[in-house]
Amino acid sequence: MRWGLIPSWAKDMSGAAMMINARSETAATKPAFRDPLTSRRCLIPADGYYEWQRAGKAKQPYCFEVNDGGLFAFAGLWDRWKDPTRQWIKSCSILTTTPNAVTSAVHDRMPVIIATDDYDQWLDPGMTNVKAVSRMLKPYDPRQMRSYPISSRINYVANDDAGCSAVVELAQIQNRLF
Repeated sequence: MRWGLIPSWAKDMSGAAMMINARSETAATKPAFRDPLTSRRCLIPADGYYEWQRAGKAKQPYCFEVNDGGLFAFAGLWDRWKDPTRQWIKSCSILTTTPNAVTSAVHDRMPVIIATDDYDQWLDPGMTNVKAVSRMLKPYDPRQMRSYPISSRINYVANDDAGCSAVVELAQIQNRLF
């Protein structure tokens, strides 16, 4: 599965980088996401995600977790597109929603996290009622989430280790900025 949804009707894959996520409030009305929301939903597993909070010119990264770092799933949409060589390329996107109390201090959006009890209904290909599906597209229960500041090491793709999501003290970060 490729990151960045390529609609089945696209002429080329140039717009895929722009479609890494979709607003859940408007997905049913957007041509690229309308059909996938009806019949091509998926779960994207994660144990955390990152957002950056602006502080003047600096941006402080935060890690967000559910159930103390346990696995959870984002609401995803997928599609398939035939490339010029006639090979199928499958691609996906994450749905976003308004932030809950945990995420709102850092960012104005958050990924839709599907409750475990809703996995079967979300994945059911027979569930084509967009209104029923849309009821699952809401901010996740903030009592089940936590966030904490992390090192700016996360900003560099060469850094790919557990230290990227280690908790840091904001006072230490502030001292280094000035």
